[in-house]
Amino acid sequence: MRAILHTATGAEIRDDVTVRDPEAGEVLVRIVATGVCHSDVSVLEGVIEWPTPSVLGHEGAGIVEKVGAGVGSVAPGDHVVITTIAACGMCRHCQTGHPNRCRQTLGNRGTPFAIGDEPVWNFAGASTFAELTLVKEIQCVTIPKDVPLTSACLVPCGVVTGAGAVLNRANVLPGQTAAVIGLGGVGLSAVQALRLKGAGRVVGIDTVPGKFELAGKFGATDFVKSGKGVDVADEIRTLFPYSDEVKVGVFGAGGVDWIFECTGIPAVLENAMEALDWGGTLIAVGQPAQTATANIRIANLLQCDRGILGTRAGGVRPHEDIRAIVELYRQGKFDLDALVSKVYPADGFHDVLDDMHNGRIARGVIAF
Repeated sequence: MRAILHTATGAEIRDDVTVRDPEAGEVLVRIVATGVCHSDVSVLEGVIEWPTPSVLGHEGAGIVEKVGAGVGSVAPGDHVVITTIAACGMCRHCQTGHPNRCRQTLGNRGTPFAIGDEPVWNFAGASTFAELTLVKEIQCVTIPKDVPLTSACLVPCGVVTGAGAVLNRANVLPGQTAAVIGLGGVGLSAVQALRLKGAGRVVGIDTVPGKFELAGKFGATDFVKSGKGVDVADEIRTLFPYSDEVKVGVFGAGGVDWIFECTGIPAVLENAMEALDWGGTLIAVGQPAQTATANIRIANLLQCDRGILGTRAGGVRPHEDIRAIVELYRQGKFDLDALVSKVYPADGFHDVLDDMHNGRIARGVIAF
């Protein structure tokens, strides 16, 4: 079958990859569409370390091909999206509604694929950059067959990460102000979730002004072009000053109530902290290198009830949140179709990378 591999020399498209049959508790899924996430690019660039060769991809949707012994929640022919959260279902985190904190969701490395006699690793327990992939039963979330898989494939990673940061991790109240830094698939999903929560003014921030039109349709009210020489905190405080006379009050008063940092760039996060109003909270959404650090002024946290929170996959509860977002989509309340900037064939993978690098797309989708 065809698959896109992470190899010692970069991304490689192969036609001679095989996958084993499902064992007990496993499901073989024929991938129809898969989104290309920045985390996949981070693997290729060495920011995220992963063994080679491996089949990349962790944001996909497809049709169940075959199930292993004991599988009862899905059957051949079902339409599913694949989550990377392969939770155990039994630990205290799973039992209290936080499966993304389950220890068994980390790693999940295995070699279900092969090229000849050479074993090939999976990635993030999903490996959706292949015509067929093998996952655990709990990773398959069934969805109605009237939902296009080219749109649904974005939900299990980019959409739930951005929307979940707002809906699960934050506590945005109607009328509160917010800023979203980085208007890719994750950031645009956060913008849509802020609209659903009834946020007041929402600032969309990106280096590419071409993304502002879509962000505006999703609910952003103000826009800031970031980039070299731009102080994002200063720009936000121009929009939300402490008073008509003073831009920044004592202990940094002024700014917004919530900031969702979706780039994963430490310097951007540091700067964003300076744009929080008293009582404001920054949600760190973007994925940096594992060793990345940030310098924060502690006094501005302690004196004014500011906070910073991290989030893994938007605090997703896959079988609850994915289905909820899909239902919102079916009701016309959450736009998945517009998040898909372009659909590429598998042979166009390097075109996706080029378009991502040059800021031409919000999210690219590969169709097998």
